[in-house]
Amino acid sequence: MFDVVKHLGAVTRAVEDSTHEGTPVKVVVASRTYPTDAADLWSAVTDPERIPRWFAPVSGDLRLGGRYQVEGNAGGEVTACEEPRHFAITWELGGQTSWVDVHLEEVEVGTTLVLRHAADVSGNDHWPTYGPGAVGVGWELGLMGLAEHLATGGTIAHEEVEAWGASADGRSYLSGSATGWGEADAAVSDDPEASRSAAARTAAFYTGAEPPA
Repeated sequence: MFDVVKHLGAVTRAVEDSTHEGTPVKVVVASRTYPTDAADLWSAVTDPERIPRWFAPVSGDLRLGGRYQVEGNAGGEVTACEEPRHFAITWELGGQTSWVDVHLEEVEVGTTLVLRHAADVSGNDHWPTYGPGAVGVGWELGLMGLAEHLATGGTIAHEEVEAWGASADGRSYLSGSATGWGEADAAVSDDPEASRSAAARTAAFYTGAEPPA
């Protein structure tokens, strides 16, 4: 259904240490360049009529200060909106709040989307257990769906994507994404092997494989 090698190679992954309003955070950074202009890409990622074609239905007030809800997922507030270059939202899920920041930049071959997802990971074992892939793989799936939507103008059927995810190609993609995020973390970690072990647990979670010991 999807070209695994092409999509895995199209994403640049990075992990950063930063702060948010004085609180130390880990930042998962995913970027991908699309062969379209900033106006079209902005429309694809902010228009509630287009978002469900590649992501999930979103309801609410998608304006600065408004609140939104992703169907079956997170909700939050729009905290920045500078068409067609930048928006930011809170990501509120399971009683926890993290922060998503998206920048669009036109380049020679199209427009690069840079997504930064920052979270306070202190006081819980989620990051040591799963690392950046816990959110990175999910966002990467979204960026893949966005690429397919922009290429065809059509809708990516969620049922078909879920079925593909259970296929050999789908499992290869999910494992490859988790491994990529593990390597991004290992590049900046004091314990690269712990980063790779967390990536293996993330891959097992997404593919349904037996978790590593």
